[in-house]
Amino acid sequence: QVQLVESGGDLVQPGGSLRLSCAASGIIFSIYTMAWYRQAPGKQRELVALITSGGSTNYGDSVKDRFTISRDNARNTVYLQMNSLNPEDTAVYYCNAVWWRTVGGTRRSSDYWGQGTQVTVSS
Repeated sequence: QVQLVESGGDLVQPGGSLRLSCAASGIIFSIYTMAWYRQAPGKQRELVALITSGGSTNYGDSVKDRFTISRDNARNTVYLQMNSLNPEDTAVYYCNAVWWRTVGGTRRSSDYWGQGTQVTVSS
């Protein structure tokens, strides 16, 4: 059974920092691309950051230079370090694991989501 368990969400003041963690089980963690998404009330879910199995990273425009994604394959855990938080970062943050491969000429994916962790930035 695959589980992605997020932790670290909290209430923080503007300008503050938080580190989110996502612990994975039931998958071969090292081969998965791991990502953080977020969804604010009334808005669509958006990509925050991703890190490939090879360690390449990509960030949403609104978090570049403030957030850092990293992974520890020995601990099956992905992290999101969030600095200089502002109220617009308030959202539920979700961990995602995806593995793409080609089977018989067809692209297939295994895609899993965590339950989410609430981040609230407010004074």
